[in-house]
Amino acid sequence: MRTQAEKGSAFAALHAAEPFIIPNPWDAGSARMLEAHGFKLDGRVTLDEVMIHVAALTAASDLPVSVDMENGYGSDPQSAATAVRRAAEAGAVGGSIEDWDPSGRLYDLDHAVARIEAAAEAAHSLKFPFTLTARAENHIRGNPDLDDTIERLRAYEAAGADVLYAPGLRAAEDIRAVCAALTKPVNVLALPGMRMPDLVAAGVQRVSVGGSLTWVAVNAAAEAAGAMRERGDFGVLHRSPPLQDWFG
Repeated sequence: MRTQAEKGSAFAALHAAEPFIIPNPWDAGSARMLEAHGFKLDGRVTLDEVMIHVAALTAASDLPVSVDMENGYGSDPQSAATAVRRAAEAGAVGGSIEDWDPSGRLYDLDHAVARIEAAAEAAHSLKFPFTLTARAENHIRGNPDLDDTIERLRAYEAAGADVLYAPGLRAAEDIRAVCAALTKPVNVLALPGMRMPDLVAAGVQRVSVGGSLTWVAVNAAAEAAGAMRERGDFGVLHRSPPLQDWFG
């Protein structure tokens, strides 16, 4: 297994190489499966629960793990910094902090920037590269204001974020505008109908799939269960995947 420093360097290097997909495993088994398929990787609960999960993922795979740390599990800047340090302690080499509060509001810009500054300071004080992603949540929180999104992402870039992310962007011209406004790598959330070559052409460096692979698995299981229950059809039970190849 690679050291955390080696994983951190590898993850940081991905953001300076060819654009890539971060496939979002949901447990240790899916992390190993995605690793076997050639992905290079990412990882509503409490901070402690999340970090137990992160530790399991990092122990299961030789790939770098980046964590969705939501708002940092607290509205104050120190909470964001603590979340970064806890993620690093659990073995992660990257993570994201968003500007949406679970109480149902976007943080005002000054406060959001202070949170990213604190998280960036914590990330960049570590003894290995920790890639911090700052998220502007406008487009998935009922405020699809592109100008405000760009203003926020520019401010987060200046505050020290390594990657900028506005989940929910759909239109190619909006994605292009965001990428053109920033100098650091941009992450986009993959949505049905998008194609990797089009996103790369728009300037995107990293594409994440969020929880979509989980729902692919859940939908497949639900369809198989329905076929068995309603038609007595066991033809939907496929042979086992190559687990020995995936898990060694």
